[in-house]
Amino acid sequence: MSLKMPEIDAGMIARRPEIVAAMRVLLPEGSTSTEEDRLRVHKADGLTAYGELPLTSAAGEFYATHRAALVYCLLSNHLGRVRMKFCSAMMLAAALCMGAAVTYAAEDAVETHQRNAKDAAGLDFQGTLVRTCIAPVPLNPGGGGGGGGAQKVPDRSTWYAEPAKVYDNLYFLGTKIHSSWALTTSQGIILIDTLYNYAVEPEIVDGMKKMGLDPAQVKYVLISHGHGDHDEGANLMQQRYGAKIVMGGPDWDAIEKTTMPGGTPKRDIVGTDGQKITLGDTTVTIVATPGHTPGTLSFLFSVKDNGMPATVAYSGGTALQVIYRDIAKLNGYSDSEKRFAKLAAAQNATILMSNHSEFDNAYIKARLLAVRKPGEAHPFDVGTEAIARYLTVKSECALAQAERLKRPNS
Repeated sequence: MSLKMPEIDAGMIARRPEIVAAMRVLLPEGSTSTEEDRLRVHKADGLTAYGELPLTSAAGEFYATHRAALVYCLLSNHLGRVRMKFCSAMMLAAALCMGAAVTYAAEDAVETHQRNAKDAAGLDFQGTLVRTCIAPVPLNPGGGGGGGGAQKVPDRSTWYAEPAKVYDNLYFLGTKIHSSWALTTSQGIILIDTLYNYAVEPEIVDGMKKMGLDPAQVKYVLISHGHGDHDEGANLMQQRYGAKIVMGGPDWDAIEKTTMPGGTPKRDIVGTDGQKITLGDTTVTIVATPGHTPGTLSFLFSVKDNGMPATVAYSGGTALQVIYRDIAKLNGYSDSEKRFAKLAAAQNATILMSNHSEFDNAYIKARLLAVRKPGEAHPFDVGTEAIARYLTVKSECALAQAERLKRPNS
């Protein structure tokens, strides 16, 4: 059986940080490179610019020869058994061709946690590995979420995405970068996260209408954390449609001290650990996961795939740039991820979702559903083991950064 590879140009590889990161995992520890051997990772497909990540010339040569196959294996979100065997063989060949038979020397605590994170990431969560281990520091010092000040709206072509029905009762209303979700129930809609102010109207309001949903039926808006890329649309939903806003207490405190683009919502419901938000036949369980922000919330809830129920683990915290200089907060972030992993496993959660596509590939997976055939696995349904690995990546990367801060002159 032959396997047709997609036509991929070399520029695409340079623009995908998760591919670059995956190849780094295959390289021997301590590999060096010259300026000619570097690949610059540019902002593309809605992903944040990551700067330069070094690759050895051997890696570059392997890309040139096998780039189509590597990109296929790394970006495929729906692999059958035959393809999986092929991809496993491909990555093994990559390691052998680059002389990457890794021998582990004595590792300090930072290296141990990084190695644990790399092992957990595998080829599934390279975007998460990049953002939390390889590039944990602020990419735009002084920037960040939370609203306040004038906002420059990026070109629409860089962020706009069409809405998509992801499950029988769940709709993707996000951009190419950030996610928003409409969970439909027998008595209305629960909206999860609200994007930047400039995106709420075209993506959420118009997106719901395109999918045959009525924005006025949104009864609750759950905010995973109080940063502008997730909460700036909350005021519109509250003022225009009367939706109840649910947010963690510390994050309510934080946004009430700012002037948010689109307006700051009035304090409504303070989300607490273990709290259940029930609307009609659907219940969302809140899990407090402080770390990315003090009031970060994650969620557990059920969806249906052609009538078959499954549980979603929605991870509310993302990168480390806001807390990367605070050992206590990094340790708290790690503890939250570990706890959420246990709760997700106890609920037999098999579907992983987040609020950033670079963490869960939501934008890409939502597009893949258009070509999903009857009987094929759902691209968002990654299984319990993969969810555990995803949360391990985040936990271990936070611990690696905490240990790094203990080094002299850190």
